Amino acid sequence: MQTTSTVFIVKPVRFGYNPQTAESNAFQRRTGYGREVQEGALREFLAYAALLRANGVNIALAEDTEDPRTPDSIFPNNWFSTHEDGTLVLYPMAMPNRRAERKENFLNIIKKHFEVKRTVDLTHYEEEGLFLEGTGSLILDRENKIAYACLSPRTSQEVLDDFCSQMGDRAISFRATDQKGIDIYHTNVMMSVGTTYAIVCLDAIEDEAERDAVLNSLEKTGKKVMEITHEQMNSFAGNMLELRSNEGKKLLIMSASARKSLTSEQNRELSKTYRLLSPQLETIETNGGGSARCMLAEIF
Repeated sequence: MQTTSTVFIVKPVRFGYNPQTAESNAFQRRTGYGREVQEGALREFLAYAALLRANGVNIALAEDTEDPRTPDSIFPNNWFSTHEDGTLVLYPMAMPNRRAERKENFLNIIKKHFEVKRTVDLTHYEEEGLFLEGTGSLILDRENKIAYACLSPRTSQEVLDDFCSQMGDRAISFRATDQKGIDIYHTNVMMSVGTTYAIVCLDAIEDEAERDAVLNSLEKTGKKVMEITHEQMNSFAGNMLELRSNEGKKLLIMSASARKSLTSEQNRELSKTYRLLSPQLETIETNGGGSARCMLAEIF
């Protein structure tokens, strides 16, 4: 299956701007400090969770802990993924304070909702300075066993190859940059693949051969390709996730800023296939540099 109706989310306790991740995340901007940012993020999180529940999405809810402080725990999709065959994958994280997100109580909650038959633990690559940050680094076409990945300081080809070898996937890797020529830190800010649509900022892939490889793969696997611009990507229009409701309805999740950046034609086109859900996530997006998709870890 490409989509699920269950997601794991983490209620923030000490959310805030993370200087460690800001070095490679050009989307981050500090807009405040301490309690002010945490309270804004919590309001956005609770409204988002309510929106998902109201639209038939099952939620496995974890609450973060005060210590150790993990300011980015609200983005759990970077440190683990689950797969329909019962595989749990644990990923190597670039920043020390993000590695602390792999908390035992979080794993226990995941295991209540997901029967683990096999664990693929890639975290040992952290000792070698090699990283692959979950479904931030990986855009998985689960139905066709393809892993798209934008190589960056947080996405290593070596770890990608290991992942694909153990999971039986085919890797399609490429380089992608923003308008200033800076590496895009995570693939999921410039690309999303669902059952019907693939949303992608092809302009970010400068190498023509790599761009053609991505486009050809998407078209050969029957995806309708919707291109977004750099400007739309900067509003997190690439950070979408397709889910399905308990009633089987197709849902497409994106933030309010992402949806606002879409053209009226793009909105109409996507609305023909999906119910569009667009929570307001301004505090989380600016200070955390991640958006709606980053906050959801799928449970299969």
